[in-house]
This record gives sequence, C-alpha cells and structure tokens, in this order.
Amino acid sequence: MSQNLLTLTTENFDATIAEGVTLVDFWAPWCGPCQMLTPILDNHVAPAVAGRAKIGKVNVDDSRDLAAKFGIKSIPAILIFKNGQLVQQMVGIQSGDALVKAIEAVLA
Repeated sequence: MSQNLLTLTTENFDATIAEGVTLVDFWAPWCGPCQMLTPILDNHVAPAVAGRAKIGKVNVDDSRDLAAKFGIKSIPAILIFKNGQLVQQMVGIQSGDALVKAIEAVLA
C-alpha cells in the first residue's frame, strides 16, 4: 500500500478517526471490486484531499471485530467519519469524483 493510504487495525482505528475527516475502506484481498477501488483511492482521492482528510483501509479478514462493529456485510464498504462519528456510508465501488465530493461535503 502507498503512503497515501493508512492501514487501519483494531489497535489504531479509534485514534486515527478521532480527529478530522477520515474515509475508511473496508476491503479484503480476495475481493475483485476492492482491488479496483484501491488505485482510485490512492491515485485520485488521496491526492485530492491531501492535508484535509485521511484515507484508511481495513482488511476485514484481519480485523473482523471492526467489520462487525460497523455491521459490514458487503465489501467494499466505504465509511466516512468526522471527529470519530460516522457521517456517511456507501457500499460497492465508487468513482473517485463521487468519493472526493462526499469528503468535500463533510469538510464543508
């Protein structure tokens, strides 16, 4: 994973989302659409919101407790948090523009 995308685990999740805006992608290595979403996040979304929002990824196989906590049933699942509070949730692959617009709306 690139330096644009944070690897989130049970240990660092709460601290990472506690302040500011954070987009979290719940994914798995065996999920085709998840693999398609990673370069969108890395090459389009992260640069567009650099310095204003964080982009993180949670591997649902490694962090089943986080997936359960947020009721993740389908992946990729994209959750946007503001100061630790869930403010938006999307399921399925999304365009880079749609994700940037969603983050911009939360930042506004």
